Amino acid sequence: MSIKEKLANKTATLGVVGLGYVGLPLAVEKAKAGYKTIGFDVQDSKVDMVNRGENYIGDVVNEDLESIVKSGLLGATNDFSQVAKADCIGICVPTPLDEHQQPDTKYIEESARSIVPYMHKDMLIVLESTTYPGTTEELLKPILETSGLKCGVDFFLAFSPERVDPGNLIYKTKNTPKVVGGITEQCTEVASALYENILEASIHKVSSPAIAEMEKILENTYRNINIGLVNELAILSNKMGINLWEVIDAAKSKPYGFQAFYPGPGLGGHCIPLDPYYLSWKAREYGFHTSMIEASMMINDRMPEYCAERASKILNKYKKSVNGSKVLILGVTYKQDMSDYRESPAIKVINELEHEGANVVYYDSFVPEYTVGGKTKKGEESLTASLVENVDLVIITTAHKDVDYSFVQQNAKFIFDTKNATKDVISKENIELL
Repeated sequence: MSIKEKLANKTATLGVVGLGYVGLPLAVEKAKAGYKTIGFDVQDSKVDMVNRGENYIGDVVNEDLESIVKSGLLGATNDFSQVAKADCIGICVPTPLDEHQQPDTKYIEESARSIVPYMHKDMLIVLESTTYPGTTEELLKPILETSGLKCGVDFFLAFSPERVDPGNLIYKTKNTPKVVGGITEQCTEVASALYENILEASIHKVSSPAIAEMEKILENTYRNINIGLVNELAILSNKMGINLWEVIDAAKSKPYGFQAFYPGPGLGGHCIPLDPYYLSWKAREYGFHTSMIEASMMINDRMPEYCAERASKILNKYKKSVNGSKVLILGVTYKQDMSDYRESPAIKVINELEHEGANVVYYDSFVPEYTVGGKTKKGEESLTASLVENVDLVIITTAHKDVDYSFVQQNAKFIFDTKNATKDVISKENIELL
């Protein structure tokens, strides 16, 4: 029986390597679609939690995970010999930057080498990790072919970029359109058949993995550049005494030709702050410098420092130096109403202020404590009037909806709002916007 036939009659066994923000939701959807699914992860804690039906990802419904684990459709393991039982493997591992801001592909390489001893004919492997154009064909394919199997003949290989927007209430893994690009046309067809049987969204086929890889980079670089534009305009508008948030509201009244992007303390999450670096690194191979992209990256990367400088100027108005001042940060996640603090600019703002001698505390109901670079910081247990009254400055770095900003305004000496969270607060005499 061919792999396409197994996918059609749901006798195929599916695997997912990496059970994080991308991998676990994908594994859940595969199991919910009726496929026996095996999740692979090197972290024992994740494996154990999945096998107990305990969810740790915000975009996964607790009851869904518990149900499919109990039914036997989903199980997790750190034993890669179980790859031999799978007909399809999705690789959903991190692709961070190294200390030189260059792509670090070690997790992709390690995953591939763990798969190789257990590969078999008619197997489909799909890379979903965001990476630079050429990774699937130039890096992954040669490693997999050390198995003795030939890509496009004995096994199928494709790239299909993850499109996960944590906290999005409308678009989830299940209903977000999928882009698929295989090494060969047949690779594309087999990979498309996989997603057609799992998702409720359309499948967009492209001619190669490199097209799909570049497509993902384009998505996030587009956002990076436009956010860099409004961040630069925020800096200029402050000098000119202009409220940029009102400017953006006015501009988005135009029904065509404009999409609203908003300034903030920097970029967070795994994709948007990192992806442009993949492209600029790869571009150097061709003697090309991505000047516009690099300029936006420089602006966005500097925003936490700029916000700390603005905070210093605000304190100076009250004859307070940063050194020795007590500052309350509201929100440390990179996005509102969720617990993900990867690459969060709020934490970078905290680090900048602490470096200057400020006593920084934070409140975030989604993150009671965080650990970055081996350093753990605990948040305040509750947002009380006493807490707000006894700090020299409140800085809003994440606009969580569970915070009563009118209450904060009434009790704070001064507020620096980097997210326009106080838009609906009536009294604004002690509020300064980014």
